[in-house]
Amino acid sequence: MPASAARGLPDFTDLVEDNADAVVNISTTQAPSAQGRRLPFNQRQFEQLPEFFQDFFGGHGAPFGRGPGQSAPRQSMGSGFIVSSDGYVLTNNHVVEGADEIVVRLSDRRELNATLVGTDPRSDLAVLKINDGDDLPVVQIGRSSDLKTGEWVLAIGSPFGFDYTATAGIVSALGRSLPSENYVPFIQTDVAINPGNSGGPLFNLDGEVVGINSQIYTRSGGFMGVSFAIPIDDAMNVFRQLRDSGSVSRGWLGVLIQEVNRDLAESFGLSRPRGALVAEVMPGSPAERAGLRAGDIVLAYEDDEISLSSDLPPMVGRTPVGESAILDVLRGGDRIELEVTIGQLPDEGGSSTGAPAQGSSTAPLGLVIESLPEKLRNDLGIDGGVVVTDVGRGAALDAGIRPRDVITEINRQPVTSVSEFRSAISDLPQGKAVSVRVIRQGRAIYLVMKP
Repeated sequence: MPASAARGLPDFTDLVEDNADAVVNISTTQAPSAQGRRLPFNQRQFEQLPEFFQDFFGGHGAPFGRGPGQSAPRQSMGSGFIVSSDGYVLTNNHVVEGADEIVVRLSDRRELNATLVGTDPRSDLAVLKINDGDDLPVVQIGRSSDLKTGEWVLAIGSPFGFDYTATAGIVSALGRSLPSENYVPFIQTDVAINPGNSGGPLFNLDGEVVGINSQIYTRSGGFMGVSFAIPIDDAMNVFRQLRDSGSVSRGWLGVLIQEVNRDLAESFGLSRPRGALVAEVMPGSPAERAGLRAGDIVLAYEDDEISLSSDLPPMVGRTPVGESAILDVLRGGDRIELEVTIGQLPDEGGSSTGAPAQGSSTAPLGLVIESLPEKLRNDLGIDGGVVVTDVGRGAALDAGIRPRDVITEINRQPVTSVSEFRSAISDLPQGKAVSVRVIRQGRAIYLVMKP
C-alpha cells in the first residue's frame, strides 16, 4: 500500500490506551441443575462458536474431559464497560442471564463481585453494580444519533476469553431491525465480533461509546462481516430506568404493522413504497382510542418520516408513557393527522384462534370460501369475514392466500359475509394490484392480488 494511502487510515492507539481501563471482562456462574452440564459460554454464545470450538468444549455443552452424567456450575463470559465511577456497568442481558454469581475483571487484573441491578430482555441489556466500587475509570458516552454510514468505529472486548482485544471497521448501516428485537434500531458494522465480545463498547474516533456490541449474523458460527450493536442513546435510556426503578417502561401504540412493498404501494395509491401499514388495531389500545384503523399507512411520527415499517416501533418505544404524538396517516388516498396518547407496552402474550370448519361454497379467483363461524368470529374479536377452505390456481394462490385464512377486506372494502365478498370482487380492476386483508393464526396481514 502506498505510504500516502496508509497515512490516511485512522490510528487507534490513543483511543485504546485511553479507554481500555474502563472496559471489563464479565464471567458468571450458574448453579448446576439436576441434568446441567458446564458451558464456558452461555447457550446463545455457544451456538455462535465455530464447530471446531464446539467440539473442543465437548459438543453440546459437555465440558472437555468430563464424563457423561457429571455436572458442574454453568459458566459464561462476556464484556461490559463502566459508566459511572461508583461502579455501574452496562452489558448484554444474555451475558448474565440466569447467573448466581457475577465477577467483573478489570484491566489491572482485579476481580470484583458485582450485583445485578436489572435486566431488559427486550433490548438485551443488563445493568450491574460492582460491589465496593469507588473512583473507577469510566467511558465517555457519545451520541449514536450522530453516527453516519461509513464512519470508522472500534470495539474492545474479550472474544473467546482473549481480554482487551481491539477490532475496527466501519458503520455499515443504521436503524437495522432484527426479527427478535423490534424496539432496537441496531447499528450494523463490519467490526469483527465473536462470542465474548457481547456487551462490550463500540467507540467512535473521538473515543466516545456509541453502541454496545450485541449480535452477529453468521452461517458458520463465527464472524462473517456483519455485526450489530445497540445504539448508546437507547441503551442509556434503559440504563437510567433500570438504575432508578429496576424496570423499563416503553411507549405502546397497539397496532400490528407490516412493510409496504411495491405492489401494496400501488394498491394504496402511493408513488413509492414507504410507511408502516396498519394490519390490525388492538382493542382498547391507544391506537384505537385515537381512531387509527386497519388499512391506514403511517407516513410520519412526530414529523419524522417512516421509510420502513421497522422505523415506527423504536420511535413509539422511546416516547414517554402518557405523552401525545402526532401521526401523519394515509387513509383512502387522503392525508390526515391523528393525535394519540402513548400507552405503556404490556407484557408479551399470545393469542389463540379456533379452527375454521370446512365449507363448500365456491367463489372466483380460485378460492373456496364459507361464512365465518360464530365461535371463530368471537375468538378473533371481529364482526365477520369469510374463511378460505381451499385455494386453487388463480390470482388468490399467486397472492399467497392459504386455506384457513380469514378474509376481512378486499380493495379496502370491508367483507363480513359471503355476499359482501362476491360483491367486492365483482368489479375488481383487471390486472391492477388490489389489497386483501387476511387474518392468519390470529394476526392480520395485507396481501396483494392482481385479478
